[in-house]
Amino acid sequence: MTDLLSSLRYEDWILHALIWLPLVGMAHVVVSSSERAKKLAFVWSLLVFVLSLGLWWGYEPGGGGFMLESSTPWIEAWGVSYALGVDGISVFMVMLTTFTSAIAILGSFEYVKTRRKAFYALMLLLETGVLGVFLATDIFLFYVFFELTLVPMYFIVGIWGGERRIYAAVKFFLYTAVGSLLMLVAILYIYFGGSAGSFAYEAFLNADLSLREQLWLFAAFALAFGIKVPVFPLHTWLPDAHVEAPTPGSVVLAAVLLKMGTYGFMRFLLPFFPGAAQHPTVVAVMLVLGVVGIIYAAWVAAVQPDAKKLVAYTSVAHMGFVVIGIFALTLNGLQGGMVVMISHGISTGALFLLLGMMYERRHTRLIEDFGGLGRAAPLFATAFVITALASIGLPGTSGFVGEFLALLGTFETHALAAILAATGVVFAAYYMLPMVQRVLFNKLDRPENRKFPDLSRREILILAPMVALMIGIGVHPTPILERMEPSVQLVLERVEGAGATPSTASAGSPDVGPDGYAGSARPGGHALLPGTASAPSRRVEPPFAGLGSQEPVPATPVRED
Repeated sequence: MTDLLSSLRYEDWILHALIWLPLVGMAHVVVSSSERAKKLAFVWSLLVFVLSLGLWWGYEPGGGGFMLESSTPWIEAWGVSYALGVDGISVFMVMLTTFTSAIAILGSFEYVKTRRKAFYALMLLLETGVLGVFLATDIFLFYVFFELTLVPMYFIVGIWGGERRIYAAVKFFLYTAVGSLLMLVAILYIYFGGSAGSFAYEAFLNADLSLREQLWLFAAFALAFGIKVPVFPLHTWLPDAHVEAPTPGSVVLAAVLLKMGTYGFMRFLLPFFPGAAQHPTVVAVMLVLGVVGIIYAAWVAAVQPDAKKLVAYTSVAHMGFVVIGIFALTLNGLQGGMVVMISHGISTGALFLLLGMMYERRHTRLIEDFGGLGRAAPLFATAFVITALASIGLPGTSGFVGEFLALLGTFETHALAAILAATGVVFAAYYMLPMVQRVLFNKLDRPENRKFPDLSRREILILAPMVALMIGIGVHPTPILERMEPSVQLVLERVEGAGATPSTASAGSPDVGPDGYAGSARPGGHALLPGTASAPSRRVEPPFAGLGSQEPVPATPVRED
């Protein structure tokens, strides 16, 4: 496969194609007929997904830095460039986006009945915006794409949503826009006040900022990304948006839009402001917000009569695990947060699709209106149970891998926070299993439920790959972890201010790798997972040794005020 990609010069054009092909598809949809719009949108989104699969082979982890980079001057007077790149953090977000976009469009075929051309055009525009966020390596370009995602999502919720769609759309827009404006102010401050000189990612990494400046700028970025996640108590827009959004809108919102916030934490917040990211007060606040979000959202979800609103609150709880994993500042924690992001995108997206299928058949989302569907629709019930168990975090599913690593990484540095967050796993069973019981396994005593149709071939085509990924990642997560590890390690080294240095481990050390650690054992590594070394992690001095021949990572200068 690598030879085939090289012969096609895949690395020269793929990132540009991923961003702009959805726009070409949008134009095609606009000029087509309403009857063909959905099929054309699916074909274009499927093409983008197939092309993105090459990143699995085209991206080689290496030293963890950006690959497939390209940069063209855009606004030279301001130092703005059209600069793209991908690393072990963004590559999975890109593939998750292309996958869920195609799935969401296919899942909307029977849901969207009006203004189809406009709907599918906006879905493709949204895909372009999200992919631009994950691929941009120029901060100005990133901000343009970050803001672009607001427009199509606002109209998707506001036009094709439920009864309170206008309220939900305006609330979503205002919350995210306010946070984004504060981030813009912070970006401009770094550009002018931090002597960055350009909007390039590397220039912002080396900006001259005092610790006080870092703390204020951290707060501005954290508010923008925290609203997007959303972090408690900035979450109140999410349940309304999820409940009122059409099914495909809810899928994309849960699967990829929320990840823009946690991606921002890892890509920008930690490396740009390493002094603030390690500040005890900052770490304590973020951990508390993450833990409170996990527990609070679980309790609120447990009393929801509306199945869609229940699943909406689970997103707040799952993102809480990502937050504590990131701010544990350990390799296990960051990798766990990444896997939770991937798992949540798949399992929660599938839950919203399943609830959408229920709504199409019964035109109700109230849990009490269902019962005994397992006997009427066994295929539907099977997919629902597997997805619910993955959402809970059952061992053998993707949810378990992410939550286990996030909790393990948090326990290494903040044991109490990890113990409290672990109760969220118990609460997850408390809110999810009763819903499964009442919907699928209670008495089949309503006549309308006796005629509940089972999955169609199109619906099986939608759910089968999602279920396969939930189980596949849960059983064998090592390939994913290995690809993201070098990039996550770079983030940690950046935060800890430790430049990469040549390993001084003795020649007699057993299986010492180029990074200075024995075998696969690293501080906070994933040696406890299936398919990796089972021996306890053992550190070989010096600490945080360099990754191969990679150049030293400069630490952000910190002035003392």
